[in-house]
Amino acid sequence: MQTRALKIGTRGSPLALAQAVETRARLVAAHSLPEDAFEIVPLSTSGDRIQDRPLSEVGGKGLFTKELEDALYDGRIDIAVHSSKDMATVLPEGLEVSTFLPREDPRDAFIGKLAPSIAELPHGATVGSSSLRRQALIRRMRPDLKVVMFRGNVQTRLRKLEEGIAAGTILANAGLRRLGLESVITDLMPLEKFPPAPGQGAIGIEHRSSDSEVRDLLAAIHDAPTGHALACERAYLAALDGSCRTPIAGHAVIEGDHLSFSGVILSPDGTEAHEVRGEGKATDAAQIGRAAGEDVRARAGTRFFEGWS
Repeated sequence: MQTRALKIGTRGSPLALAQAVETRARLVAAHSLPEDAFEIVPLSTSGDRIQDRPLSEVGGKGLFTKELEDALYDGRIDIAVHSSKDMATVLPEGLEVSTFLPREDPRDAFIGKLAPSIAELPHGATVGSSSLRRQALIRRMRPDLKVVMFRGNVQTRLRKLEEGIAAGTILANAGLRRLGLESVITDLMPLEKFPPAPGQGAIGIEHRSSDSEVRDLLAAIHDAPTGHALACERAYLAALDGSCRTPIAGHAVIEGDHLSFSGVILSPDGTEAHEVRGEGKATDAAQIGRAAGEDVRARAGTRFFEGWS
């Protein structure tokens, strides 16, 4: 272990900081080191600063990771802690993600003010969400609802809800649990009807590929089942060339050495959807995900994807 404190880079939102604190706690426990052997370094990202437009209009997922990756390159931090669903499928040269923490519940959670569930909302009610996947799934379930953009961290979105901007919103259950905010949830969305984003609920840790000392340090806290699931989901996303402009859902489940995967791609208005499934050995996770992505892309056809641009 290096003599100086290992610097853990993170976004500055309460949820991102909670994820960095969890990472530090796991490293402290795994290596019997004092807490001050690790320093949490909050950084502001473009995705946090831009609040008035959908991410799909200003650069996509990389807006939440670029500043952290720049800090990895110039040595200001040693590792970067990310929400895996916010990470691009292709990482910058010289950087890698070798470690995933045990996955939290990947389901989405509904927080309703006028009704406890989407099904019970009154006709024409407004639901807030910044995710194209969630927007498309909401429209698929309830075409009568009005969907408006909700940007900001968890606390900002909950405040907007209290201000009456919308009758309900949908957030990741994992994030609410990590923040101790389970009490605001009025309904949990079933995976089969409201599948999550690839990577949802999993914390990924990025570092320099050349830093073998850090890689060895992180190996002690890597969760292999989560790693297999994410390898599948990220390969699926990569095969679809997925970004913030694409309503894509996908979720892999590991049971022993077996992996089962289900995914769906949707038109932004939710009127068209193409589902796909795959299964096999967990060690073949990336191949299963890639095959699923290529399969559903071929079946949907070029015309379907032109609607995303």
